[in-house]
Amino acid sequence: MNALLSCLLLFAGLAFSNAHFSVQLSSPYFFKYFLAALPNNSTGKVWAVLVSGSEGWDNYRHQADVCHAYQILHSNGIPDENIIVMMFDDIAFYQDNPTPGVIINYPGGPDVYKGVPKDYTGNDVTVKNFINVLTGNKTAMRGIGSGKVIESGPDDLVFINFVDHGGEGVLYFPNEELLADDFIQTINSMTIKSKFSKLILYIEACHAGSMFDNLLSDTTNVFALTASDPHESSYACYYDQERGTFLGDVFSVIWMNDTEHESLPRESLHHQFEKVRTYTNTSHVEEYGDLDIGVTKLKDVLGFKMRLMRALEGSNSSSTSAVVKPQHPMDTADNIDVPLLVLKNKRNATKDPEKSRALKLEIYDLMKKRKLVDQLFHEIIVRVADNSSAHKKELRTSKYGLNLNNFPCYRNLYTTFSNNCFSFVRNPYARVHLQKLVNMCNVNWLTEEKAVADIKSACSDILGSMKPKNIM
Repeated sequence: MNALLSCLLLFAGLAFSNAHFSVQLSSPYFFKYFLAALPNNSTGKVWAVLVSGSEGWDNYRHQADVCHAYQILHSNGIPDENIIVMMFDDIAFYQDNPTPGVIINYPGGPDVYKGVPKDYTGNDVTVKNFINVLTGNKTAMRGIGSGKVIESGPDDLVFINFVDHGGEGVLYFPNEELLADDFIQTINSMTIKSKFSKLILYIEACHAGSMFDNLLSDTTNVFALTASDPHESSYACYYDQERGTFLGDVFSVIWMNDTEHESLPRESLHHQFEKVRTYTNTSHVEEYGDLDIGVTKLKDVLGFKMRLMRALEGSNSSSTSAVVKPQHPMDTADNIDVPLLVLKNKRNATKDPEKSRALKLEIYDLMKKRKLVDQLFHEIIVRVADNSSAHKKELRTSKYGLNLNNFPCYRNLYTTFSNNCFSFVRNPYARVHLQKLVNMCNVNWLTEEKAVADIKSACSDILGSMKPKNIM
């Protein structure tokens, strides 16, 4: 028996002599839970990539989620050299921040910004840099940000937490998008290069499940937990009147709350999934990939600093120590509605008539832009369906999914719209119509060529030379 274990057992024996504890050293419960808290025999390391893919005050919650995730990893002993943070970093000192230099993730919460590594910020938060970081391309990252990349090997575990907007088969960065096929290709490249023993992904975004459903292999030691299924939004939470924005996202707040109040040596990924799915009643939390990895303990993913007394108390099945359960966050909102709700809340809160009128005009302008988006997609559907009622209904209401066979078609239609109409990156509301593009790639009465031509002609006729730039 090694010296560390001997010392710990001696300390445990002294602790268990206290009448408060009923578990004896000979109890199998002691060895089951106490030994689970010890470091693994594996020589592998934990690497983490934390990404907030947005910018702007309305998206405050995304950077708050990522900063909070960093604090959890850091406090659990994951060294900063093994944690890579990508975020625009415009929130802490934003002009609307009433507490400059401070970011909170829930009402009355602590500062989660202090000490967060600024590996890649501003215009360095790109898809290309993200992929180079994951694949360990140190040469490509030389001279960019901190230059840090995942230098993992076959014994290491890699944890990725991505937080931002999403759509069918796409995640968004500040100025561009990451399509699911590129992400899957990156994961496959990491697999081929033996970059991990296990890869764990926690994805907070609308339609996050569409990044993996029917796309991610279930045999590559990859486990993905998503805030939403392929066909729905994820939700913001904790609207803060003082800051005039939402502080967190439901899925992220709940999984981090659970992590901070559960025993990491005992709780597994799948156990956390079950609890987070139960408490997240605004969307359907899903798991994808190699579900056998779900037995992995959270301490092996998120780190764990030895807290002997807590571990010993946790091993006692009759212990009365309270565990704070994750509570469902209040003030939730569909992420696609956040810009509109922020404006409405600000107008309701102001007592200045002039500001009220200005906000009313902003709300009207936003609604007008959204109406234009709806009108444009209505025209696209009419043309693509040749005005057939049955075909129009199928494109508008069906929930077809993406897969490896139809994704090239979807990428083509997505790119065609972005190049000839306007950018989905800068016009988030337009993403509510992405399902229609997926449907076009699944119906048997429509060719890809016709869909491309009709998208181009509709955008030309409706928009003309105008290409909306403002966020909708």
